[in-house]
Amino acid sequence: MSTAENATGGAGPEWGPLQWAGAVLAWLWVLVPLGYGLYQLLIKIPALFG
Repeated sequence: MSTAENATGGAGPEWGPLQWAGAVLAWLWVLVPLGYGLYQLLIKIPALFG
């Protein structure tokens, strides 16, 4: 019988610089608009109560 370690195949190949750049770009693509939206929401919250 195989164990969970054998089923996963161990650690995969290491990431190269191109994969790291793509991962960083993908996170920025998501986090920058999210951060901007949250910032705008925080700006508009006082208007709801004021």
